[in-house]
Amino acid sequence: MGVFSAVSFDEHEQVVFGHDRDSGLRAIIAVHDTTLGPAVGGCRMYPYASEEAAVEDVLRLSRGMTYKSALAGLPLGGGKSVIIGDPATHKTRPLMLAMGRFVDSLGGRYVAAEDSGTSVDDLRVMGETTAHVSGIATTEHGGDPSPSTALGVFLSIRRALAHRLGCDDLRGVRVAIQGLGHVGFDLARRLVTAGAEVRAADMSAQRLERAERELGVQPMPIDEVMGADVDVLAPCALGGVLNRESIPAIRAGIVAGAANNQLRHDSDADRLADRGILYCPDFLINAGGIIDVHYQRSDGDRRNLEAHIAGIANRLDEVMQRSDNSHRSTAVIAEELARELLARQAKAPSQARIAA
Repeated sequence: MGVFSAVSFDEHEQVVFGHDRDSGLRAIIAVHDTTLGPAVGGCRMYPYASEEAAVEDVLRLSRGMTYKSALAGLPLGGGKSVIIGDPATHKTRPLMLAMGRFVDSLGGRYVAAEDSGTSVDDLRVMGETTAHVSGIATTEHGGDPSPSTALGVFLSIRRALAHRLGCDDLRGVRVAIQGLGHVGFDLARRLVTAGAEVRAADMSAQRLERAERELGVQPMPIDEVMGADVDVLAPCALGGVLNRESIPAIRAGIVAGAANNQLRHDSDADRLADRGILYCPDFLINAGGIIDVHYQRSDGDRRNLEAHIAGIANRLDEVMQRSDNSHRSTAVIAEELARELLARQAKAPSQARIAA
């Protein structure tokens, strides 16, 4: 499969393959769009079943980052990188140093951040061989942007409830979370604190036990979470979970989670809409992390960070209203709005910045 013929190729500006013999690095960097600024996006490490699967993932993820930054009002473009390998067994210091050199070869067109399978510490190792990494600043979370991601999703769930039910009170609201990584766990904490009844599933028994012990979250089997009898389903693991097979089983009225690329295919947004399920587009509501990364990169006043993240829910309001008025899916509306913002910026002076 060639890059140009890949299903998810979307006029990407640059797709680069990297290999390092000594460390065993096999990686891909995709730069989707730099209209708004340098392409910033996470560095994911995952044991892809094939090179084709890795290419599809990096293409979809980088496109999502373009939309994410545009909707969040950030002067950043969209990019992503993937390392092919199991982070539990293949990750080494030499490999991460080699990945840093690979990122550096693009001369700043792409800036790497933390993602699934990598950590802030990994990014710091990469930072020894490139200046083009972000999300490693010394903040209250040690540079980890996941609490900001969780905050954006939490606020979006409240706004979606208000849109659907006329009330954003989470007391008694039933939520099922798929995935209790850094973001999923923090989202669970926020929901429980607000009075929600939270159930969760995770591949890790240790994570489930911690969530049950510390938060009172009710564990559930991983193969039952998509069909849980709840008000809100929050996918917070890997993508592609909303698809032809899973959507008919969903009982939640709202889907709002932190995972990237939740829709396996674009047409799955219509399947959700046809069932009357309100889908909160992932690239819109999980933007808290990239907003946090931007504040770290720009040395912005972090007192303004939460206010900026709160703007995610306002943008979601706009998307939901447009969707209701046009009878088109929220995913289509969100992408359309992102393209509008990109087109507007492309015509603006180079020093201009889109409004949040």
